[in-house]
Amino acid sequence: MPPHPHRPPELAWQVFRGSDVIRRGLLTRHQLRGASWIRLRQDVYADARLDRDHALACRGALLRLPPGTLLAGPSAAYLHGVEHAAGFQDDVHVLLPATVRADAQPGVRVHQAPSSPQRLGLLVPAAVAACSAGTGLGPSGPTSTIPDPHRLANSVSAISGPHPPAHVIAGPNLPADGSATTKGPDSPATGSTSINPDPDRPTTRPTNIILDPNRPATGSTNTTPGRDCHGIRRWSTTAGRDGRAAGLSTAFAGSALGGPVGLGGEPGLPSGAGRLLRTAPAACAWETAVWSDPVRAVGIIDALLRMGLVGRTDLADVADGSAGRPGGRRARWVFGLADPGAQSPPESHLRVRLVLAGLPRPAAQHPVRGPSGLVLHPDLAWPQFRVAVEYDGQWHADPDQLTPDRYRLNQLVAAGWLVLHVTGRRLHREFPALVREIRAALVARGWRP
Repeated sequence: MPPHPHRPPELAWQVFRGSDVIRRGLLTRHQLRGASWIRLRQDVYADARLDRDHALACRGALLRLPPGTLLAGPSAAYLHGVEHAAGFQDDVHVLLPATVRADAQPGVRVHQAPSSPQRLGLLVPAAVAACSAGTGLGPSGPTSTIPDPHRLANSVSAISGPHPPAHVIAGPNLPADGSATTKGPDSPATGSTSINPDPDRPTTRPTNIILDPNRPATGSTNTTPGRDCHGIRRWSTTAGRDGRAAGLSTAFAGSALGGPVGLGGEPGLPSGAGRLLRTAPAACAWETAVWSDPVRAVGIIDALLRMGLVGRTDLADVADGSAGRPGGRRARWVFGLADPGAQSPPESHLRVRLVLAGLPRPAAQHPVRGPSGLVLHPDLAWPQFRVAVEYDGQWHADPDQLTPDRYRLNQLVAAGWLVLHVTGRRLHREFPALVREIRAALVARGWRP
């Protein structure tokens, strides 16, 4: 019978600095090399039972970054529920305050926030910032994420007082990728009492940091809304009638830029320090458009639109507010390629690659009424030419899926449509030939390049 793994209770489900736990006598160097732990990066380890996903990569990266660091771009999109935005092996994107610098580390892409203090008015949890600045427990402080009850209690009492501190609320014309702090040469120190410039907009308050002995800790003080061991919650909101995302916190729903989310008080979240601070959905859409390959970026932004985390108006607002920043024109162009109708990343990638190859832009999920009266929605369609493209993923190989697929095809053909099918293999390995076939079908139906 194998020996019981040595796992101190303080380290269960945790991400921590190896040097810290050795110094505290919780583990030896030999024990750190055991099967109970996984090495995430230099001097950063985690409980091996945690899921190997991008959230774990984010938690590990933040332990070696300064306080005030925000997860941003594709990493923020993943934490908002876009699972295909990043994986365990992908780089972690972070946003640092303009006045802060960090050492380079493998697997982390560091971006700097704008330097102008007036352009940094993002939603900042003053309590968390004060905690990180004054106690070392902060979102990405240099110390371990192992909760110390005495230290934590002192931190809470020091920053909360009789009333939790207010947040700094984003203004409508501030940049998309500001930092988590407003600390600048003329601004107050992080953690001081914040100001709400809009008296008509409600100010949310952070949940106090507490320890719940009845549940495992969720990691660092900079951890995210919940799913699995990391506490990441899936969003299920819908876009509002004006094109803005509905269901977002009222503290930043009125601004396309919003601010870092993952604060206390979100429905379905455990109270406590388990929140990975990341940029708001509209901000992370802008960052993704500027920092990522256009094809991949559009797939992520399509998902944010489809999930209702952002709306078209939000994207327009953030593009207007950041028009003068580096990457502003690129972001607006990528936003123009996005379509909330896409039902999967491969559909998004196929649509964008066809447009970049010079074909007219197809409509996603265009409704087509068949002879039987059934309304079908082909993946991509050119209604004026009655040409449709269906992407056949792996699940279409299921024998049980063959009958409904053939029925769909027969209905589309009977309605006068020319239907082409695309597989993942052809998309990735035979794309030039695929473009020629679709181009020929469009020309045969009347398109003139």
